[in-house]
Amino acid sequence: MKKLSGVVLASAAVLLSLSACSEEGSGQTESDELVLYSPNSEELISTIVPLFEEETGIRVEVISAGTGELMRRIETEQNSPYGDVIFGGTESVHLENLDLFHEYVSENDANLIEEYQNDTGKVTSYVLDGNVLLVNENLIGDIQIEGYADLLNPELRGKIAHTDAASSSSAFNHVTNMLLAIGGDYESEEGWAFVEEFVDNLDGRISSGSGAVHRSVADGEYTVGLTWEDPAVGYIRGEVAPVRVVHPVEGTVYAASASSIIEGAPNLANAERFIDFLLSEEVQNTIGENLNNRPLHKDAVVADHLTPMEDINLLFEDLDYVTENKDAIVERYIQFITN
Repeated sequence: MKKLSGVVLASAAVLLSLSACSEEGSGQTESDELVLYSPNSEELISTIVPLFEEETGIRVEVISAGTGELMRRIETEQNSPYGDVIFGGTESVHLENLDLFHEYVSENDANLIEEYQNDTGKVTSYVLDGNVLLVNENLIGDIQIEGYADLLNPELRGKIAHTDAASSSSAFNHVTNMLLAIGGDYESEEGWAFVEEFVDNLDGRISSGSGAVHRSVADGEYTVGLTWEDPAVGYIRGEVAPVRVVHPVEGTVYAASASSIIEGAPNLANAERFIDFLLSEEVQNTIGENLNNRPLHKDAVVADHLTPMEDINLLFEDLDYVTENKDAIVERYIQFITN
């Protein structure tokens, strides 16, 4: 018996040694942690993250900031990454930074609407969000706001909340939306003339960030703000501010929000589990039923509190053009700001 026990113990020791070597060779060890970088709304984060923690037992740390700031942080940390996943930000911004991300396609990706499936091997789309105008009903008075053209009204000068399109993906999305809606494409002089007039009507007032835009309208600091659907609808659902949401009559672009695993993620296995979890039918239904986003799972439900798509004048972004020409678009926009 003693000899047998000795053989068993020796075998176990070998297996443990092999396991340790395998973990060391892969650069990964088992972990119960996950670090998310996220520009998402508090409601989306506070719904998804606790569900993931409960299902997996993994402890999640969330670091919130604007998309541009988070992308710069990921780039700075390339030699020693702290974060595992960037959870949020428009698909186009993720596509501009493919070299920062780890290759992973979830087994659940095939269940998404075909146009939004992961065809890069790195960027996973999970919800749609649209550009909207948020109007404070207590401040608007008799001023009519149905679309972008109404933002040129002299009575709104200095009363429009908009952040820097050079650093904010939501602000940049509104600029390209304007170009498409007013000029028909991204190079039309008519579209750019409109953007210049819009910037002039801001009267030099630029909000500190994308979150500050919708909060300042809800708080009564500004009359109208250019934001996105998720936080805007949240104020109405919660009845916490006298605001209404306007989908510009000239046309609204709906863009996919994406998540990507950071190259060199310290908790890679948990990062992959999070992406799988995000695309599961259960989570996609939770988003559709309880939040202010539009899920991308083929069979997911969509909440009644969202304006039906058939009632919105939809425009479709040319992602390839916008990704390739973003620097040029931003440079021309900045000229209007500095002037």
